[in-house]
Amino acid sequence: MLKTLSAFAIGLVFGIGIMLSGMANPAKVLNFFDISGTWDPSLMFVMGGALVVTAIGYRLVFRMRHPLLADGFSLPNRKDLDAKLIGGSAIFGIGWGLSGFCPGGLVPALGLGRMEPVIAATAIVAGMIVFRVVNHLRPATPATSTNQA
Repeated sequence: MLKTLSAFAIGLVFGIGIMLSGMANPAKVLNFFDISGTWDPSLMFVMGGALVVTAIGYRLVFRMRHPLLADGFSLPNRKDLDAKLIGGSAIFGIGWGLSGFCPGGLVPALGLGRMEPVIAATAIVAGMIVFRVVNHLRPATPATSTNQA
């Protein structure tokens, strides 16, 4: 129960921050990307602030022996780049650049009652389904096989 309340509180603070910063507004995000047109650099301060908070948070967390609400940390251990990561990142960036929604800004925007966030969320879910179907149909390789001993 404490983990659920913690996740809710963190999500609420994140969503409020996204709404206050304007990252749930696709026009503001698209203007940030439009360097040669109607460029709005204000999101650089939001991203810079997020980097500072994250850097401080990671330094504090890594001083702990274990997380407060879990048995251990769940950190990524892969450091290599593969085609799936690069391709997925490219598709994510293109989708963000075309729609103005990243998943962090999309979820709070769903509560605004507009149609654009619903369309973007539907496209993201459709992309996830397509990925799962394509990944399931591909022949297993040693890197993708789940039956490794």
